[in-house]
Amino acid sequence: MKIYPAVDIKNGRVVRLQQGRADQETVYFDDPSVPARQWAKAGATWVHVVDLDGAFTGKPCNWKAVEAISEAGMKVEMGGGMRTVDNVARAFDAGVSRVVVGTKAVYDKSFIEALLLQFGDRIAVGIDAKGGKVAVRGWVNTVDTTAMDLAKTVARMGVKTIIYTDIARDGMLGGPNYEAQEEMLTAVPCQIIASGGVGTVEDIVRFKFLAEKHANLDGVIVGKALYDGKVDLAMALAAIGG
Repeated sequence: MKIYPAVDIKNGRVVRLQQGRADQETVYFDDPSVPARQWAKAGATWVHVVDLDGAFTGKPCNWKAVEAISEAGMKVEMGGGMRTVDNVARAFDAGVSRVVVGTKAVYDKSFIEALLLQFGDRIAVGIDAKGGKVAVRGWVNTVDTTAMDLAKTVARMGVKTIIYTDIARDGMLGGPNYEAQEEMLTAVPCQIIASGGVGTVEDIVRFKFLAEKHANLDGVIVGKALYDGKVDLAMALAAIGG
């Protein structure tokens, strides 16, 4: 099981939002490459990058930051505003290893089909849930589609990786929604990357136990807990044998 440290970028800086709210922003670094190098030094092999400006506006705009992060020595998974083939291709050109498509996966299945045809397993779908329903456009709106139904749909299409986030837990450090994550792990054969609520090393270890039960649990994203010093990444990796 992997630990994916999160680097959320807004206006070129590293920030964390509570429950995805733009008005609940904390700035941690002016230079996104600084934490990326820290996480690489601690032993992380992947980093989860979100262009928050892209998520809110529909068009990624922090390319320089992404390029700098990609030079830190980890594989980069990137999402946020990935709503055109050109932007997805540009992300790969910037050094990204996996692109995460969110909002457009809800509204345009043909777009996902086109990306899978062109880029294959390098495409993942991000499913963000609020009360079980899918949230879109930077978590601003929710739709009638449930997270489980969307997951089953994209799995049938051939998507191999899903990033599943419980918005109610994100940035709150109150503990993940293990029940929802296990429901997702059971519902689809895709590799699942869990996100939302990790606040302690113990939270991560519990995911390790869940991975022993569900082989398709690829990893867990950790954000605010790293920046606030509540989780030491090297210790967390050691705790799960990573």
